[in-house]
Amino acid sequence: MERLDRITLKGSKFTLTGPELKAGDKAPAFSLTGQDLKEVTLKDFSGKIKLVSVAVSLDTGVCDSQLRRFNEQAVSLGKDVVVLNVTMDLPFAIKRFCSTAGIDRVTSLSDHRNASSGENHGVLIKDLRLLARAIFVIDSRDTIAYAEIVPEATDSVDFEGSLKAVKELIAKGQAA
Repeated sequence: MERLDRITLKGSKFTLTGPELKAGDKAPAFSLTGQDLKEVTLKDFSGKIKLVSVAVSLDTGVCDSQLRRFNEQAVSLGKDVVVLNVTMDLPFAIKRFCSTAGIDRVTSLSDHRNASSGENHGVLIKDLRLLARAIFVIDSRDTIAYAEIVPEATDSVDFEGSLKAVKELIAKGQAA
């Protein structure tokens, strides 16, 4: 499924591949690559609330800020919440970036091998083979509680909205 002109990047329109997910949808499966080059899947976080931060590339200022902000917030969310950051960056570049930036509370993963997360979550930019900036909050039963695809890729995500969704799940006892 292609969604024409769904996002812009510096004003240029781009097509996204995959479904338009919304709150209430079942979270799609994915296969990502960890910094150790091992496969990571949705099942690896079973029973946890998942805040999935999707970024274009860690080599951009907005993506850098997004990851750093969620890294700072992650400690206050508790042990039943996992924060994931997904880009198409190579695992080696992600490892270098996280080590240099002191990212130690977010699990940063790569979708470079097969773009399964990007395609399954509807954030794969067809023309560029990059991911659109997005946030998905997934409850402990793997249902999407919050979904945001940022219309202009150089704009920031709604930090407050996504963190509020996580805190509401915690309050409802959605954690393991």
